[in-house]
Amino acid sequence: MSYGSDSGGRAGRAGIEGWLIGGRYRIAERIGSGGMGTVWRAHDELVDREVAVKQPKISGDPEDPTFHRTAERLYREARAAARVEHPAAVAIHDVVVEDGLPWIVMELVRGEALDKVLRRGALPPAEAARIGLAVVDALSAAHSVGVIHRDVKPANVLLGQNGRVVLTDFGIAQIQGEESLTASGEFVGSIEFIAPERMSGRGAGAAADLWSLGVVLYAAVQGWSPFRRDTLESTLAAILAAEPPEPERAGPLGPLILRLLAKEPDLRANAEEAAATLRAVAEGRPSPYGPEPLVATQHGRQLEEFGESRGKAGQTGGAGAPPAAVTPSHAHTTGPAPKRPYTTGQLLAIALVGVLAVGGAVWAGVTAGDDGASSVAEKTTGPSTSGSPSPRPGTWTAHREKQLDAIVSVPAGTLEYDRSDSGADRRNPSQWVAYGDKTVQLRLTRKEAVPTTIKEWASEATLSWADDNAQTLYAPTSFHGYEAMATDTTYEVKDKKYRAMQLLITTSAQEHYELRVDMPKGGKDESRGHLLFTGARARLKVGKAMVSP
Repeated sequence: MSYGSDSGGRAGRAGIEGWLIGGRYRIAERIGSGGMGTVWRAHDELVDREVAVKQPKISGDPEDPTFHRTAERLYREARAAARVEHPAAVAIHDVVVEDGLPWIVMELVRGEALDKVLRRGALPPAEAARIGLAVVDALSAAHSVGVIHRDVKPANVLLGQNGRVVLTDFGIAQIQGEESLTASGEFVGSIEFIAPERMSGRGAGAAADLWSLGVVLYAAVQGWSPFRRDTLESTLAAILAAEPPEPERAGPLGPLILRLLAKEPDLRANAEEAAATLRAVAEGRPSPYGPEPLVATQHGRQLEEFGESRGKAGQTGGAGAPPAAVTPSHAHTTGPAPKRPYTTGQLLAIALVGVLAVGGAVWAGVTAGDDGASSVAEKTTGPSTSGSPSPRPGTWTAHREKQLDAIVSVPAGTLEYDRSDSGADRRNPSQWVAYGDKTVQLRLTRKEAVPTTIKEWASEATLSWADDNAQTLYAPTSFHGYEAMATDTTYEVKDKKYRAMQLLITTSAQEHYELRVDMPKGGKDESRGHLLFTGARARLKVGKAMVSP
């Protein structure tokens, strides 16, 4: 069975206008789409306000590790964006789980995406600086809490009312200290805005976001992207090896843009320098860091030798093609001398090296979402080394727990770890069974009594972590028609980070169950724990009505 907007599942059916999500969000109309989902305008009937709801776009078998990685990216978007508090970062209101997948409820920003603005023409340097200043401030707020955006591009910069600028879509954000969700050979993001260190497999830090900001600023003032080429391979090669043509229309922004586009992260302008320069240009003042760039630039003629045309603002339907060749007379720099242009064959060889560095993979092709931004996907030529493999279909073992009136399934070979008294002591307020090992454990508990509301129960269930630097996400959901609440908690014990995922269920017969998986934070064990939780949840049966023959 498939989920998402492609086929199958409730989330995949067409014509969802009028749906009530999470018991309070009434879907109104589609307002956008991208690689990770479709965004709808909705009405919050509880507080009478309009919101944006992001519908997950996931296709494939729920047993497939790719399905789980994609679902986890959606959870990550909510966690990442919720941690960033800044007027220029989109506000996350809620996360609603429907059909086992998270629908993210955000503030509705009325306005237009920067990519659509650039289709009508380039921007004056002062306006580009104003927009860039808001973006770099949002990125600084994200970086201060350990969040790397990884997908800064014009389509993710919204221009709202009264001059507001909002950075949105943390769908592939990386939280420092968390395991990467990109398997060996898999790559996500809009290629022409991706920093060279990510292309060469060196990972992404704050400097990678600043590179992407540099590409956005370049596209904003020039009207076209400096690295977009006719083919995927040549675009990759340009990012890894070609210097950008000098941004002739950038005015006082030129030096900063070129510094942001330095190939080596350590040579790029930092967020503080970028913010100071952008503020000065936006206000018509001289840059406090001087007029000269510190990196080499490439003549427009070198692009002709490369045999490729320049891209258009990183989007389809740009505001007209740039000049065929531009040879500025002031291409000198105060830093390294301009490099001799690479031949097409040399650049494609560099592209191949970059691909191999990312994990021995081959490029599968380029896809374009509704926003027109190119995204890259790869197919591995060998086994993934990112976490333990997902159990194959048919390798799960179902255990009938008579004392719990439940059937709980775990991967074949998973041993029982512990259980409560087998029901002889009726004074025991709960019965439970645990499977797994000392590192990753799944526990199913039947509660005899819980607080009057499921929200109070969820609050009580996570109370034990209150003093452990804990952060918990709560998501009202349903389980086979029963009221349920999902929680996802990260916490620390003796400077080590852990994660607990829970599903609280109240049946129509007032039977109360808690499915919980505890795991370390980061590494293969977190992947193993997450797959254990999602797989066990999909197969779980609780209550006499479900387990009776």
